[in-house]
Amino acid sequence: MTDSSIVVQLPLFPEALLGPKMPGKQPDLHTYFQHRERLPAFITDCAPAMRILDLLGPLHWDDFPERNLQRNWGQTTVPYTALIAAELIKLNEGLKSFGHLSEYLIEHPAFISLLGFPLVPAPNSALGFNTLASLPTQRHLARMLRHLPNSALQFLLADSVKLIGAELAARGITWGDCISLDTKHIIAWVQENNPKAYVTNRFDKTKQPAGDPDCRLGCKRKHNQSVAPRTPTRNSVPASSAKAGEYYWGYGSGVVVTKVPGYGEFVIAELTQPFDHGDLTYFFPLMQQVEQRLGHQPHFGTFDAAFDAWYVYTYFSAENGNSDGMAAVPFSEKGGYKANGRHFAPDGLPLCVAGLPMPLQYAYTDRTTCLIEHPRGRYICPIHFGQTHRRTCPVHDERFAKDGCVVMMPLSIGARLRYQIDRDSDVYKDLYRQRTACERINSQAVALGIERPHLRNGTAIANQNTLIYVLINLRFLQRLCCGLRQDA
Repeated sequence: MTDSSIVVQLPLFPEALLGPKMPGKQPDLHTYFQHRERLPAFITDCAPAMRILDLLGPLHWDDFPERNLQRNWGQTTVPYTALIAAELIKLNEGLKSFGHLSEYLIEHPAFISLLGFPLVPAPNSALGFNTLASLPTQRHLARMLRHLPNSALQFLLADSVKLIGAELAARGITWGDCISLDTKHIIAWVQENNPKAYVTNRFDKTKQPAGDPDCRLGCKRKHNQSVAPRTPTRNSVPASSAKAGEYYWGYGSGVVVTKVPGYGEFVIAELTQPFDHGDLTYFFPLMQQVEQRLGHQPHFGTFDAAFDAWYVYTYFSAENGNSDGMAAVPFSEKGGYKANGRHFAPDGLPLCVAGLPMPLQYAYTDRTTCLIEHPRGRYICPIHFGQTHRRTCPVHDERFAKDGCVVMMPLSIGARLRYQIDRDSDVYKDLYRQRTACERINSQAVALGIERPHLRNGTAIANQNTLIYVLINLRFLQRLCCGLRQDA
């Protein structure tokens, strides 16, 4: 008699078909996808299982960086791949919790074998295994999501980008020349975010919510433009009560997407951080991912006004080896300057109000006013500096009596491009229109539950976000392989 406490993986394929098995390596979804004609009848007869296999099978699960499954913990080690595939099913089917996921898998036991959960034999069962005993508990699935390394999920996201790129190349479609970056706020599952809950000092950043130790307080601004305040003519309110944005405890998700004309858009890179991180902190980590997955630097980038920083323009400029590149970013009017507030001579020197080139008085390394260390210079009045025979300001500027015009700015070309880009040109407008790709990706992510996750841990939320974007890419790949065009 077989001991029902022994856990084994029932072989679905002959050993010759699977090839040499690595120690602890189980048959994976990619192998099943390639050899579906050898699948047993109880899987092929399950329509949801075959539909999910078509969706998830193209990923190279056989190369996934799986954890060691041979460790003796006193109980069977559940593969990460089984959890990840189950979580993707949960997202794709709109299941709200791990409890609903467990019910779904029990109702469709073909998934339990297909996803790679260790099976508990049941000789008297028509399936040959005990469905309830083979499935981990809800608590165990949630614990695995919290401890799953996000780098493993980034492997799947990078693989989805590689698969999409190969399919586009086979169709003769170029892609990745223009990217768009945006951030999405994520509201933590804590009572401080519930306006109906009685909470004292709801937005005190020194009082961490007990429901989530990793979330942080941040502000979702209603606009990224610096607009000069106007004094209301009626129904005036004190400045202390005026609202400039909405405050939440939570996280932010930064995403880089690219648009494929006629087919839609997909995700190249993503990053989740606590909500107290500004939008600009996403730029360099995401661009590093983009370069790794594209194999080159993108030529064009579109961003909202929150990314109006000199180093964003520098990244897409000739100074960074991108001679024909450009960053399409609205001017945010920081410091009270207008988009045409500064003009420059052909040699790059800023012009004073009288139109004279301002010489560089000195340069220094700025380590405090920016995210990155950079050289910064002080440009001063050419008349005071003795660069001209004039003794008075040609336009009689009121500042001339003291030191004249003084400009402090980075020495990088990006600081000049920020003012010199023609934002009224057709080239800029056509490029900036592609930023709506981020809005459509964010809309899909919201439909999959990214905005209000029912999770209470930063790692779990970051992992679920990555899987949401993997699922969005897999859906795009499926439409692409079927030739479903948006403009058809």
